[in-house]
Amino acid sequence: MNLRPLADRVIVKRIESETKTASGIVIPDNAAEKPDQGEVLAVGPGKRNDKGELAALTVKVGDRVLFGKYSGQTVKVAGDELLVMKEDDLFAVVEK
Repeated sequence: MNLRPLADRVIVKRIESETKTASGIVIPDNAAEKPDQGEVLAVGPGKRNDKGELAALTVKVGDRVLFGKYSGQTVKVAGDELLVMKEDDLFAVVEK
């Protein structure tokens, strides 16, 4: 990847949600909501605290995370739609 996030920012790729309900009903693309889960592709080095020390991020590359539907800034890189957001915009890491 040609993106290196700065400070406490992360690069996330949305994980597409199912287009079919549990009962087998197909949801059309225009009615489907944006997925609110994604995979972390890159993380910044961290943010400096009041003492000037670098505080590392708690997420790492490969983590599956939850975030708000309208969180982050959308960018296109090599045909992929990615999100750039601060670590504070992430709600949780999905444990496997």
